[in-house]
Amino acid sequence: MAKRLFVGNLTYSVTGAQLEELFSQVGKITSLNLITDKFSGQSKGFAFVELTTDAEADEAIKKFNNFELDGRKIVVNEARPQENRDRSGGDRRYNKPRSW
Repeated sequence: MAKRLFVGNLTYSVTGAQLEELFSQVGKITSLNLITDKFSGQSKGFAFVELTTDAEADEAIKKFNNFELDGRKIVVNEARPQENRDRSGGDRRYNKPRSW
């Protein structure tokens, strides 16, 4: 499995097709996930791209980090593993059981 790349600082108007066209210049894309708002469908300004090999991923980082796309310099680097997040919501300080 190749490195998963984080692509950030995208304009909200960037489409998955634009990213696919860009990253296919360095290799075959195995997955592309443009993160969007679940209500509006608008891009949140970042995406994750996975290429077939680590060499292609390294080439993409070298070639596209600080690359200008739609008037913005995009950020491309290796994605960090997703952290486990507490899904309970709210501030944990106020969710403690009461001791009466």
